[in-house]
Amino acid sequence: MPFVDIGGLEVTERLPGWHGRYFHTSNMTFAHYDFKKGASIHEHSHPQEEVYEVIEGELELTIDGTTRIARSGLVGLVPSNANHSVKALSDGRAIIVDYPLRPEFGQRPRL
Repeated sequence: MPFVDIGGLEVTERLPGWHGRYFHTSNMTFAHYDFKKGASIHEHSHPQEEVYEVIEGELELTIDGTTRIARSGLVGLVPSNANHSVKALSDGRAIIVDYPLRPEFGQRPRL
C-alpha cells in the first residue's frame, strides 16, 4: 500500500489536547496531530529518534535543556534517548516521525 489517506485514519487523543492519527512503515511511525493551545507533553525520552514538523501554529520544544519555538519552517530534531518536552503555544497541526517505529502507538495501518 504505497499511499495512506490520513483523513480516513482513526483519531486518538493520546494526551489531553493532542489528537493524533498514526501509521507505521516497516521502520518508522508517523503521527499527524491536531493540538490545542496549552496542551503539553511531559519531559521524557525514548530510544527512537524523533522529528517534529509544525504545519500550523507554534510549539515550545525543549530538547536536552535547549528551548526553541517550533513553527512552520523550523523543524525540531530529537536524538535517540534525549530528554524532551513540548508545550502548545497556539492551536495547530504537526507531523511527528519516529525511527525506528514506536510499537506502543498500537496496531495502526502499516505499509
